[in-house]
Amino acid sequence: MNAADPAVAAAAALSTAPVVRRMHQVLLWPLRLLPAAGAELAPRRPWERLGPPWRMQEDEYTGASDQFHERHYQEFVTFKPYVQRFLYGEGRSAGGYDSCMKVLRRSDVKRLRVQTHENAAPRELEVIHVDLYFFDDVDLAILNIELAADELPFDEALQLLYRFGRAYPGGWDAEGNPLHVLRHAEWLDAEGRVLVASDGADREVFIQHVHRHRAPRVAAHWAFMLEPLLDEHAEGDPKAMRYRQIESYRMPLMAYVAVDEPRALNRADFIRLGLAAAPGEQGLPLAEDSFAGFEQKHCWDLFWHDAGRAPQTRYLVSGKVLAVIGRADAEFFRCRDRGVLAQFRHQHFLIFLIAHFQRAALLACSDRLVEALRRLDIGDPESVKRFKRAIRAGFEGFLRFTHRYWFHTISEQAQARSLYALCTQHLDLDPLYAEVKQRIGDLANYLEADSLRRQANTVVRLTVVTIFSMIGTITTGFLGMNLLAEADAPMERRVWIFMLTLVLTALLTVYTIAKSKRLSDFLDAVSDERLGAWTKLKVFLAVWKP
Repeated sequence: MNAADPAVAAAAALSTAPVVRRMHQVLLWPLRLLPAAGAELAPRRPWERLGPPWRMQEDEYTGASDQFHERHYQEFVTFKPYVQRFLYGEGRSAGGYDSCMKVLRRSDVKRLRVQTHENAAPRELEVIHVDLYFFDDVDLAILNIELAADELPFDEALQLLYRFGRAYPGGWDAEGNPLHVLRHAEWLDAEGRVLVASDGADREVFIQHVHRHRAPRVAAHWAFMLEPLLDEHAEGDPKAMRYRQIESYRMPLMAYVAVDEPRALNRADFIRLGLAAAPGEQGLPLAEDSFAGFEQKHCWDLFWHDAGRAPQTRYLVSGKVLAVIGRADAEFFRCRDRGVLAQFRHQHFLIFLIAHFQRAALLACSDRLVEALRRLDIGDPESVKRFKRAIRAGFEGFLRFTHRYWFHTISEQAQARSLYALCTQHLDLDPLYAEVKQRIGDLANYLEADSLRRQANTVVRLTVVTIFSMIGTITTGFLGMNLLAEADAPMERRVWIFMLTLVLTALLTVYTIAKSKRLSDFLDAVSDERLGAWTKLKVFLAVWKP
């Protein structure tokens, strides 16, 4: 066998390919919680309605003191005081309050068995935790899953980053294999039993679901992770809490990658890692012009040098992805208590979570406004009332979000401040916030203008009734004149006359109100000196036209 043999060349390439000594992959999946059937608003405290397998996670601040470590302290002091109060609340000894963020955790899922693509060998990954995040006064749930693996070929690591974390297939190839997602995935328990398997290859189920509901179907292994929460179109308990996807089916992700020689990776490798793009044989995933200025826009290279405790450490941020890559033999880079790994799993995770929570909350707010407008029927008074309540609730919720959860800076530390700025920049948070604020402002102005219009119409009607009532009032009350001298009549006669007068007056008043718009037009015509007497008379006669 000579050196030109393809098998030899492939083996040689495999032997020189980078190996990921340790990888952590963190997924965030923001979902909007929907109101129950017949309700106008989502449940106020949804975390209290979830039972097994979810349980409230007691954080390190409220649990036993021996669970609170230095990495938790460093996480806390990274953020500014107002962010600390959002994330952690205030101490009970000071009469404070709990965190605005509630975390539930399930412990039944321990491992994930995957086959990335058709020719790949199955591989098992460790499931470090599965959490579900809720927030006070925001109708959101964020699923968080952290996985870890050792000794992965770099291309396989890229495959996992690219394919894992998609809620459903993007399509199928000619052989029926699902595109852009894992070919097969299984969640396993502690004994290795399969809890649920993916069903991405069942093409007709997904196609028929879209045909029937005009909405994509969540794959079985992702639907399982959210139970007892149900997709808005899923069959099941009608009283169960339901969710709706509010953005792309591709979940935001974080990646921690430890390799032997980060500088051995080429530019295309960094681009694929920073964008979680599919691995390729060579070259860039897209045209060269698409990545002009990639290093300036997406790389944070303060530690991208050969000195320091964690040399050759590079951060890549693209909105949907926050990745860090560094040397596997650097103790500080691999340290779980004080090093880069600890920062990645604590400070950087919260930075990424806050940015995507803010974006998801704004998108959910916009979605609620669209839903309220879609359900509005101007001809139905009850629909109009529901619309007004929905808009007022949305305006109130936006104010609460602004004053509790909207931050421009979250830390004074250069690294945390820079990573958060890159995340918000690539997620377009400021333009999105301005757009949602403008939309809510427009609807609030509409409600105010509509209220003023109704008040003006009421004033016009009352004015018309008052003017025409003055005619009878002044006529009958002139000099105290009484047309009917019934002061000495029997009580029964006086009561009968009073009741008859009351009924006739009420009928006349109601009739005047019914004709008040046309009578108002007549009064306007009378006051217009440019109109002739005949024109004014026609306007008066038009009061009784059908």
